[in-house]
Amino acid sequence: MDDTADTAQVIIRPPLAWGLAVIAGLALNWLVPLPFLPVDLPAGWLSVIVFVFALALIAWAIVTVTSAGSNVPTNRPTTTIVESGPYRFTRNPIYHGWFLGLIGLAIAFDNLWLLMMLVPFALVIRYGVVAREEAYLERKFGDVYRGYRSRVRRWL
Repeated sequence: MDDTADTAQVIIRPPLAWGLAVIAGLALNWLVPLPFLPVDLPAGWLSVIVFVFALALIAWAIVTVTSAGSNVPTNRPTTTIVESGPYRFTRNPIYHGWFLGLIGLAIAFDNLWLLMMLVPFALVIRYGVVAREEAYLERKFGDVYRGYRSRVRRWL
């Protein structure tokens, strides 16, 4: 495989997709505010806990991949199948972190639109990113990836 072919060739970089989901949710809330939390809920603390957990999960996954000598960005080749750290529990811990981050922001801003943006964001990630990554990893690593896929769930 040459360098341009040795990637998953996803339809959009996940951080960009996440940023677009956040911008869309904030813009829609500016146009038509949709609060969803009870007034007495300690949303500030809850949002911080969820968002910090999301960042920690993303950081743990990134450190695990880079420590294994592989690349995180979807436009760079994957050099190995990583089965340690959070990758023991899910094949997509970074995307779980992005989902949790969106939930944390939705709570922080009491913004139902941000929560609803999980649906299009999840669909883009599942079909435009993960499906392509899985096909790429199966082509590149064959039985090694198929074995990992049979042992570890895509999502939790």
